[in-house]
This record gives sequence, structure tokens and C-alpha cells, in this order.
Amino acid sequence: MHGVTDPDVEQAIRVYVKLLRATRAVTGRVEPAVAADGLTLTQFGVLEGLLHKGPMTHRDLGRKVLTSAGNMTDVVDKLEARGLVRRVRAAADRRQVRVELTEPGRVMIESLFPRHAVDIAQAMAGLGAAELEQLGTLLRRLGIAAARGDGGHDLEVTTANP
Repeated sequence: MHGVTDPDVEQAIRVYVKLLRATRAVTGRVEPAVAADGLTLTQFGVLEGLLHKGPMTHRDLGRKVLTSAGNMTDVVDKLEARGLVRRVRAAADRRQVRVELTEPGRVMIESLFPRHAVDIAQAMAGLGAAELEQLGTLLRRLGIAAARGDGGHDLEVTTANP
């Protein structure tokens, strides 16, 4: 690998590429069904989050669906224009705005989610139950360590001489 001399770094790069490819493959299997229902994956994620977690602020929704605050505003605007969600200001502090499902939004996501869950399961069917459990544990550890900036290993940054 050009410019990489540390085997640990090389292995991390190879696994990272596999992780990205697997993510794209699973998303590629799931996204068309969501799009056929007239939603983006982010819009679906917002509706799903509200269904399972209840009303949330823009910030909490952004964290849940892994999108920026600016994009979250646009996503909520579009869902609100379709009558699927509404913004509600807190009575005690009008600066606080929560997003909640409308009745049509609830009906829509309740009907779509079970099928979407099956689509995800089918896309992940290459792994058995124990493997999915192990992968989930490993991905959680990876996510926590990456968010902390704590890889747990001391890797040396070197450049190869050309």
C-alpha cells in the first residue's frame, strides 16, 4: 500500500474499505423500497425515530439519523409540508421546538416500518444470528472508540521514502 509501512494501519484501511462496501451494498438493497414510498432514507429515519422514541428536538433527530442541523431543518420542512410531522413549541420555553408525528405520519410509518425491517433483515441475511450479534458488538465498540478518538493502539505515522 503506497506510503503505508505499518501493518496495523494497512489492516485498518482494508477493513475500513470492507465496512464502506458492506454499508453501500446493504443501503443499495434497502433504499429503493424507501424511495418507492416517496421518502429518502433520512426522511424515513426521522419518521422511524419519532415512531419509536416519540417527539424529539431537531438536534436529537440529527444525532439519531446522523445528519447535520442544516439538513435536518430541510428534512423536517419537507415532511411538515407533506403533513407527516409538525413542530411544537414548548409552553415553558418557546425557544424549544420538538418535532412529532401527525396522525397521517404515524399511519404511514407504522405501515412502512415492518416491511422495511424485513428488507434490512434480507440484506443482512449473509450473516447468522450469532454473527450479527458479534458484528453489532464490534461495531458499537468501534463507534465508541472512534467517537472518543481512542483507537486503543499506538500507531506510528511514517512515510515511505519514494
